[in-house]
Amino acid sequence: MKNTASDASLRDSGCVEIPVADFGAACVAACGGDPAALSERIACLSGFMTAERYGVLCDAVSMRTRYMTVLAENMYHGQNAAALIRHCDAFGLQQMHTVETVCRFEPNPVIARGSERWVDLRRHRSTAEAVSWLKAAGYRIVATTPHREDTTPETFDVARGPFALVFGTEHAGISDEVIAAADEFLRIPMCGLVESLNVSASAAILIYMLSERMRQQVEGWRLAPVEHDELLLRWLCRSVKDAEGILTRHFGPIDI
Repeated sequence: MKNTASDASLRDSGCVEIPVADFGAACVAACGGDPAALSERIACLSGFMTAERYGVLCDAVSMRTRYMTVLAENMYHGQNAAALIRHCDAFGLQQMHTVETVCRFEPNPVIARGSERWVDLRRHRSTAEAVSWLKAAGYRIVATTPHREDTTPETFDVARGPFALVFGTEHAGISDEVIAAADEFLRIPMCGLVESLNVSASAAILIYMLSERMRQQVEGWRLAPVEHDELLLRWLCRSVKDAEGILTRHFGPIDI
């Protein structure tokens, strides 16, 4: 099944996130989805970094996906927030979502190690809005909890359509609101005396296993060509010193 959660639907869905002024995003917007304009700017900036570094960025972008995403609901430990966004980067999830009605999602920078620069974070005002937004964008809401018996990482149907893994607070887990709205439930089977893992450990296991199965079983998990080039251009703008000045000299000024 192909990815129905396209970048266009993400842009047009009315997410409550207020974007921070960013030259890369402004540059992409100015291209208006024109493949030629994107390619010209990518070619321009790629000349200002080593071939090795450019290759690393291209390889990473080629493995990015929006077919699978993550929603963190009121995660208040900076270590867990950092670990979660780092897991998304490590396993190719380009976007994650947060609900922060109780506490701010603030990744510990020492643990995140810059991964927050490469993952798109979208903040929502409430669980209801986050769930509504994700469902409108074509995602299944998959609640992670040890207390439901629906599916495991081995039996979950990754090919049925795009999905969002929901992780709850460190102590209380997912909210009743998520449980009521969930399309499916996912648990990690255990044979010891504990009934659950730390949220960071659970997220690492699930994101790794499901992203691997997604790449093996799902057609169309990669970004569409224009989405791929838009992301690569944004990353180049963040990686090249004075990218704004370089592109302005070649293509004219861009309003941020």
